[in-house]
Amino acid sequence: MTLIKSISGIRGTIGGQSGNGLTPIDVVKFTAAFGAWVIEKTNNRRIVLGRDARISGEMVNNLVIGTLQGLGIEVIDLGLSTTPTVEIAVPDENAGGGIILTASHNPKQWNALKLLNDKGEFISDTDGKEVLDLAESADFDFADVDHLGKVIKNDTYLQKHIDKVLALPLVDVEAIRNADFKVVIDCVNSSGGIFIPALLKALGVNKIVELYCTPDGHFPHNPEPLPENLTEIAKEVQKNNADLGIVVDPDVDRLCFVNEDGSMFGEEYTLVAVADFVLKNTPGNTVSNLSSTRALRDVTEKAGAEYNASAVGEVNVVNKMKATNAVIGGEGNGGIIYPASHYGRDALVGIALFLTHLAKFGKSISVLRSNYPQYYISKNKITLTEEMDIDHLLKQVEEKYKNQPLSTIDGLKIEFDKTWVHLRRSNTEPIIRIYSEAENETIAENLANKIISDIKEILKLS
Repeated sequence: MTLIKSISGIRGTIGGQSGNGLTPIDVVKFTAAFGAWVIEKTNNRRIVLGRDARISGEMVNNLVIGTLQGLGIEVIDLGLSTTPTVEIAVPDENAGGGIILTASHNPKQWNALKLLNDKGEFISDTDGKEVLDLAESADFDFADVDHLGKVIKNDTYLQKHIDKVLALPLVDVEAIRNADFKVVIDCVNSSGGIFIPALLKALGVNKIVELYCTPDGHFPHNPEPLPENLTEIAKEVQKNNADLGIVVDPDVDRLCFVNEDGSMFGEEYTLVAVADFVLKNTPGNTVSNLSSTRALRDVTEKAGAEYNASAVGEVNVVNKMKATNAVIGGEGNGGIIYPASHYGRDALVGIALFLTHLAKFGKSISVLRSNYPQYYISKNKITLTEEMDIDHLLKQVEEKYKNQPLSTIDGLKIEFDKTWVHLRRSNTEPIIRIYSEAENETIAENLANKIISDIKEILKLS
C-alpha cells in the first residue's frame, strides 16, 4: 500500500493501514486540513468538489463531503466531472477552493485529493506545505450542530464547460462541422465518456465511434495515454476509416491523438500542434516544462515569439506562463493550458483548438504531424540507495559539463545544440529520472547511455 503526501495533494492506494494507504482516516484527516486552511486563508466557507469515475470515487466523495460539512463548509458537488471542469467552477461559484478526487493516469487501485485555490488553480508549494503541516497538527475546529455545512448538487457544469469552449474566439464550429470528421474516442471508462462525446457533438462532429465510454471506473487498459496502451484504438481508427482517434486520461486533463493510419501523433506533439495554431492567430510567448520536446521552442521561434521552460509540474508551468505573458503553454504529457480559457490543463479546450486547426489545415492528421520538427525522447532512470546524496551527484555531473548551456531550476538540464538531457530526482523514489531528446532515436539513446555511464563512473569514485 502507498500513501504519497505532496504539496499538490494526497494520493495513494485504497485500503491498508492508516498512514500507509489512502484509508478513510487519511481522507478525513487531509480533507479537514484543507478545509480549515481554506477558511483561514479566504474566510470563505464554500468548496467545489468533483471526481472521476474510479471505483473508489463514491466512497471517497462521501467521506470528503461529510468532513467538509463538519467544518461548516458548503459543498458544491459536481459529481462525475473532470479536473478542468472543477477548475472552471471554483471561481464561477465564488468558492474558496476546490477538491478533485482523481489519481489522474494511475491504475484503478489509486485515488487522490487534488487541491485548488480560490482561482481554480493548483495550490502553490508554500500553500501545500501549510496544508500538510495542518494535517499533522490536527488543529481543526469543527462546527456545532447548528452550523454544519450544506451540500448543493450541481450538474450544470458539463454544459457550462462546453459553452465556455465554444465561446473561445479561435474555436470555429462551422469549420469543424464542414470538415465532417469521423472520430474514434477512448475515454477509459471514466468521466471523459460523458464529457467528450457531448463536446464533439456540440462541435459538429456527428460520426463518433465510442470506445470505453461507460463511466464505471473499470479501466480496460492502463489508463496512461501512452502508445503501448493504445493498440485497440489504433486498430479501430483503421477499421472504421476514421480521420483520427482521440484519447484522454481518467480526469480529462491529458490529451493525445491517433493518426488515420493507426500511428501515434505523439502526446508530446499535442501541445506543439495546438501552440502552432494559437501562434498563427495570437502573437505571444509559449511555455512548457524542461522535460518536454524542443519542437515547441522551434515552432515558437519560427512564429517570432519567445519560448521559456519551467520546472516540471503544472503549477510551475502556470507561474512561468504568467511571468512571461504566454498565450499558450502546457506539458509534453498532452496537457494544454490556454489562458484565454483558464490556467489549467484542459483536454476539452485542446480538442476544440486541435480540430479547428486540422479542419483549416485541410489535409490528413498524419500530414499535419509531418509538418513539425521530428524529435525523439528517450526516458530512463537510475535507482540509487536511499542514503545517496542525489543533489551532490547532480552537482558533479554539472561540473563535468560546465562548458555546455545548463539549467538547474529543476535538477539539471544540459543542452548540446539541438539535443538535450534532463536529470531530475524523483519526489517519491530514490531514483534519478533521465530524459534525453534528439532528432532520432539512436542519438537520443546514445546520449542517455553516455550520461548514465558518467553517473556510474562518478558513483565508483565516490
